[in-house]
Amino acid sequence: MEIQENIINKVANSGLITLNLEDFYHKGERVVYDIVHNLFHGLMLREKDFREFIKNHDWAQYQDKNVAIICSADAIVPTWAYMLLANKLKPYANEVVFGDLNTLEAVLFTKALAKINPQDYANERVVVKGCGDIDVPVSAYVEVTNLLTPVVKSIMFGEPCSTVPVYKRKD
Repeated sequence: MEIQENIINKVANSGLITLNLEDFYHKGERVVYDIVHNLFHGLMLREKDFREFIKNHDWAQYQDKNVAIICSADAIVPTWAYMLLANKLKPYANEVVFGDLNTLEAVLFTKALAKINPQDYANERVVVKGCGDIDVPVSAYVEVTNLLTPVVKSIMFGEPCSTVPVYKRKD
């Protein structure tokens, strides 16, 4: 006597949409530009020297990179210096931010997530994938929650087989 078992994939039939934030990861190289290397005696920025540096530096080395501008020293750096750096970097770099690599990552994800059309998820049950190979910043999870909450039926976090409820619309 032969017993035939039908295996049913309940996850596949659940109607859940999985949103993997790793899909929004920008693959470009991340670099830090530390203005500390432009400081006079490690204390302050001198305008004349800095403008000379700005004029002669090879900005093409930042082509298609994502650049975080910081000053790792407790020094006197006028705001216009960061503006000059951004102005020179922007024609080459994919992204330029003031802040560390965490800030840069948050900005990259925020810009990528802004391209989501929330209406594509209208009245859907969405699972925001919670683990993977790329370290997705918490700010990206907050951003996608803000984008989708007004339109979805529900938001869950984790994997379709094991989720944590985040939001459920009251009908």
